[in-house]
Amino acid sequence: MRGTRHRLRMGAGLLVTGALALSGCDSAAPEAAPSPSASPTPSRAFTAGADGVGDPYFPTYGNGGYDVGQYTVKVRYDPAKDELTGTTTVRATATADLSTFNLDLAGLTVSAVTVDGAPATHSRKRNELVIKPASGLINGNGFVAEITYAGKPKPLKNETLGEGGFVHTTDGAIALGQPESASTWFPVNDHPSDKATYDFEVTVPDGLTAISNGVPGGKASTGGWTTWKWSEKSPMASYLSTLVIGKFRITTATHKGRPVYNAVTTTVAKGNADASIAQTVKVADYLESVFGPYPFAAYGGVVISDSRISYALETQSRPVYAASFFRQGVDTEVVAHELAHQWFGDSVALAKWEDIWLNEGFATYAEWLWAEHTKAYTAKAAFDIRYAQVPAQVWKTPPGKPGAEQLFSESVYQRGGMTLHALRVAVGDKAFFEIVKTWAAEKRDSTATTAEFVALAERVSGKQLDALFDAWLYGTKKPAAPKRL
Repeated sequence: MRGTRHRLRMGAGLLVTGALALSGCDSAAPEAAPSPSASPTPSRAFTAGADGVGDPYFPTYGNGGYDVGQYTVKVRYDPAKDELTGTTTVRATATADLSTFNLDLAGLTVSAVTVDGAPATHSRKRNELVIKPASGLINGNGFVAEITYAGKPKPLKNETLGEGGFVHTTDGAIALGQPESASTWFPVNDHPSDKATYDFEVTVPDGLTAISNGVPGGKASTGGWTTWKWSEKSPMASYLSTLVIGKFRITTATHKGRPVYNAVTTTVAKGNADASIAQTVKVADYLESVFGPYPFAAYGGVVISDSRISYALETQSRPVYAASFFRQGVDTEVVAHELAHQWFGDSVALAKWEDIWLNEGFATYAEWLWAEHTKAYTAKAAFDIRYAQVPAQVWKTPPGKPGAEQLFSESVYQRGGMTLHALRVAVGDKAFFEIVKTWAAEKRDSTATTAEFVALAERVSGKQLDALFDAWLYGTKKPAAPKRL
């Protein structure tokens, strides 16, 4: 990611810009049952799977020809040597007759691959792992690939967006980043259009904690090493996976029958960070009242402190926050932002990166709603100050089509949030909140596009909204002030 985004704070009628982080598709496939691959026959033309999903912004991200249902990721990391070893099992379904298929894997060395239990040949093309099964994979059949690998993980460098992925820290490691990061520590179809469920087993030296997504599955120690287990049974986009290893203050609880797991690095003095993420379930309960049922089986948050990471990210069920958010005091607005993503960005994920406003616009608007709920300021006031004072570049950059270089620009966040407020004004509160809840419910655990959101908003409200969305999402001039339709 490239730097931080900025939030316009309320206060004394002035525009104040403060650092805030990037928070931050096809529908998720069911877990595929393994089925034996058939031998090629004259009637079938087996072809190589595509080395990218063809996303307009990042054509080489992800891969084609199959749909993953489930990953089992087992890794062992030695911080003293900065060495990782792992075995990842990928359960998938072929969506074409495949002679080969690709997985994304950056910088690690593969020692063995099997497909449906049989040895498979493999080769590397930069960050692509190309796998050739002993027999072709038939369209519609499930298959299981197992990859064994090792090496010193390194982050990925994106020329326009900065680094993302696995970084070695003073007391462990952090795997985090958007729009890609997962491929730096396990082989994966690294695009949000292919959501899957995940099981993680992470082995680290005794005394360190290894935190990942979903429901904690306990830990077991042997021979100086401890294995930590985590399970995310709701479909998850690959960039929302995380691994944080280090020494933490851990707080656990149960809320509405779900585990709550919060962690704050011990390199930060106890105080604001602990108090902020302790509000996680309180904020989630409020958001549930406006967005509908919380979509995952666990709650939590992780606070880290590393100079290379100055953002927060909505890693599924357990957002990760840079400690810098809490240096000036308790900050529940960033918690509201990342938790809103659990609905919008995580449960309802992107089909393509161009539609990033669907993630960040909703999360920004959730900050305003939370502030209104806590009586800090109203959503209308937040809109009004931005409408009057955002930089001219915000109006020149269309949040519905920002371009890859502006993927995390202020327009995506601020104008994205303003688009939702303009919609609220146009259709009224009753219809607006029905739109939001219906969107979260109908697209739960799947992926979505802007066109689908516009269609749903028109269906629920009974109003023609093309002009509104064209002006707020795609125009390059400041739209007229919103009014009731």
